[in-house]
Amino acid sequence: MKSALIAALLTLTPAAAFPLVAGAAPALAPSDWRTPNPDDVLVIDTSQGRVIVEMAPQLAPAHVERMRELARRHFYDGLEFFRVINGFMAQTGDPKNDGTGQSDLPDMKAEFEFRRGARDPFVLYERLPAGGGTGVTEVGFYGAIVVRTGPAMQMIASKDGKVTGWGLFCKGSAGAARSGDPDSANSQFFLMRSTYPDLNSKYTVWGRVLSGQAAVDKLKAGPEDSQVPQPRDTMKTVRLLSDMPEKDRPKIQVVDTRSPGFKALVEAQKAASPTPLTVCDVEIPVKVG
Repeated sequence: MKSALIAALLTLTPAAAFPLVAGAAPALAPSDWRTPNPDDVLVIDTSQGRVIVEMAPQLAPAHVERMRELARRHFYDGLEFFRVINGFMAQTGDPKNDGTGQSDLPDMKAEFEFRRGARDPFVLYERLPAGGGTGVTEVGFYGAIVVRTGPAMQMIASKDGKVTGWGLFCKGSAGAARSGDPDSANSQFFLMRSTYPDLNSKYTVWGRVLSGQAAVDKLKAGPEDSQVPQPRDTMKTVRLLSDMPEKDRPKIQVVDTRSPGFKALVEAQKAASPTPLTVCDVEIPVKVG
C-alpha cells in the first residue's frame, strides 16, 4: 500500500461506541485484567495525541521485530502521516514522506496468514457459514487482535495440528504497507480509521490500537488516494514501552479476552447495541495510568 497501491480499539473511558444501558455493565474482577508485555507495546506520540499499540508477534513475528528495531533506532521520530483517508486509514513510516521511501533494511516476506493451535489463546466470537471455499469459519480474538481461522475440529487432520487464520482489518488495526509485491513491506505502516474487510488476508496485521484511537481519527486527511497537503500531522516519537524510562512509562492494563469478565461484557454490549454487534464492534476495556 505504498503510494502506487490502495488495494481499538478505543479506551473505554470516557465513553464507548455502544454505551451500555444503565446498570447493564458487568463488574470486572482484578483477575479479568492482564498487563501487556512491554516489549510488544509501541507508544506513538503524535501531533494529535498519544497512540498506544499492542503488537502481535504470534501472528506476524518478522513485522513486529521490524517495528521494534526501527523504534529503537528512532527511525520513526518526526515522520509525517503523508496519506490519510477518511473512512479508511492513516499511513506513515516513510523517511521521504511521500510514499516512495523506506528503511535501509531488506523488505519482508508477507505474513498475511498464521497458524493457530489448540493451545493458542484464541477466544471464539462466532462461527460463520462454510461458503466461499476457504473453510476459515471461526471468528474471534487472539489477545486484542480480531482474527478469522479454520475450525478447531480440523486441527486433528492437519500435519502440524493447527489451522490457518489471518488478522482482520477492524478499526484500530495496525497493518504493514506494501506495493503490488506481497513481499515488499519494509517500514511504512498504517492505522485503520474504519473497518475495511477488503484488506483481510491481503495485508499483514501486526497489531492493534489499545488507546488513542481518537488521536488517529483526528489526523489531518487528504483527498482519496492522494497525499495529505502540508502542514501534516507527525509522529513526534515512537518508543517501545520497555525502552521508556520507568518514570515516563504509562501503566497499561487490558481486559483479558479469555476472562469471564470479558465474556459477560460482550453479552452486555450485544444487548445494548441497536444493531447486531460484529466482532469488530466489540470493545476491549483498557486502563492507562
